[in-house]
Amino acid sequence: MANQERRNRRPGFSTRAIHAGYDPFANQGALSQPVYMTSTFAFESAEQGADLYSGAAEGYIYGRLHNPTQALLERRLADLEEGEAGLAAASGMGAISAAFWSLCQAGDRIVADRCLYGNTHVLLTQGMARYGVEVVQIDMTDLDQLAVALKQPTRIVYLESPANPNLHLVDIAAAAQLAHQAGALLLVDNTFATPVLQRPLTLGADLVLHSATKYLGGHGDLLAGAVIGSAELVTQVRKHGLRYMTGAALSPWNVFLVLRGLKTLELRMARHSENALAAARFLDGHPAVARVIYPGLPDFPQADLARRQMTLDGRGGGGLVAIELKDGLEAGRRFLNALQMTLRAVSLGDPETLAQHPASMTHFAVPREAREAAGITDGLVRLSLGLENSDDILADLEEALAALG
Repeated sequence: MANQERRNRRPGFSTRAIHAGYDPFANQGALSQPVYMTSTFAFESAEQGADLYSGAAEGYIYGRLHNPTQALLERRLADLEEGEAGLAAASGMGAISAAFWSLCQAGDRIVADRCLYGNTHVLLTQGMARYGVEVVQIDMTDLDQLAVALKQPTRIVYLESPANPNLHLVDIAAAAQLAHQAGALLLVDNTFATPVLQRPLTLGADLVLHSATKYLGGHGDLLAGAVIGSAELVTQVRKHGLRYMTGAALSPWNVFLVLRGLKTLELRMARHSENALAAARFLDGHPAVARVIYPGLPDFPQADLARRQMTLDGRGGGGLVAIELKDGLEAGRRFLNALQMTLRAVSLGDPETLAQHPASMTHFAVPREAREAAGITDGLVRLSLGLENSDDILADLEEALAALG
C-alpha cells in the first residue's frame, strides 16, 4: 500500500476503539484519559453561563448533562457505531427509557418486537402505556406483520437483534425501510452483537441502544448504557430524557471503566464467539437438548440473514447460545444446579461463563402467554460464554447434562 493510501485509509476497529477522540498531548501527555470527578463547572462570566444554558455556546454546565470524560466515551461509541453522536447513561434501561420518553408523547404509538429483554417489555407494556402511549407487539421476523402494523400512524419501531433471549434476528434494513416509509423511527438494541459484529445505523436504524454493562464494559464491574445516532436525535434525548425525565447520568469513574473495556472489545468478542461456537457445536445433537439456537451454526433458521447482517468470520456469531432442554422447567433447574465452573447469573458479556433460566429469571415479569408467543419456553436456558479455556467450558456443560440422566 502506498504511503498516501495508508495515511488516507480509515483506521481499523480496534485502533479506533483505543485512540478515537483522544489526544494525550492535549492532556499533559497522559496516556489514559483523565477522569473529571466534578459535579458542576464554573463559568468565566455571567454572560458565558447564559450562553451555555441557551445553547449559544458549547461547553460544560453540570455533570448530569455532560462531562469531558463522558464526552470522550460518547465520541468513541459514535465512531464505532458509525453514528454522528452518542450519549452515555447510567444503565441500559436508563438509555432505553430516556430515548422513549424523549421521542414519544401521549397519543403516540410504538410497534415493538414481541421478544425483548424482560424489563424493556415491562417498560413498554406498563410504563409507556401508563402515560397514554399505545404499544403493539408483533413477530418482526415476519416483515408482513410489520407492514400491517405500520398502516396505522406510528412514532417508533423498536427491536433487538439478536433478541433476548431466543436470539432470533430481525432484518434491520428491511425494517428500517418499512418504518421510514410510514414516517416512523427505527430504534435497535445492539447489546448482544456489539458494533464488532453488527452496525444497525449503517443498515438504516435511527438510534442504536446498548446496555454497556455487558460486552462494552466487558468485566462485570459496572452499570452503563448508551444511545447513538444522529446529532439531532441524540440532542433530544440529552435535553429531555437525560436532563429531567430520568436523570440517568453515568458516573465519570464508570465512564473510565467502559473506555477501558472498549480497548479490548474486538479481541474479547472474538474469544466469546469462538467459545460460543464450540459450545453450540457440542450441544447440538446432545440427547438431552431439544434444540440449539446460535447464529453461527449453519443450520440456524436465519443463517442467510445472519451472514448478510452480522460480521461472521467463521469464529462464531456472538457470545450467547440458547438451548431448549427436552424435559422443560425441571430439566432447566437441574442443569443449572449441576454446573460447577459456569455461574448462575443473569448478566452477559463478562469474562465468566454464565447461565440463566429466562422464564423464571430475566423474563419472570412477562406473562406466560407473552413469553410463549415469543418462544421463551420453560425449558429455555441462555448461556453467556465467557473467556475461559474452551475445553473447561465444554467439560462443565457435559457434566451438567449428564446429571439430567
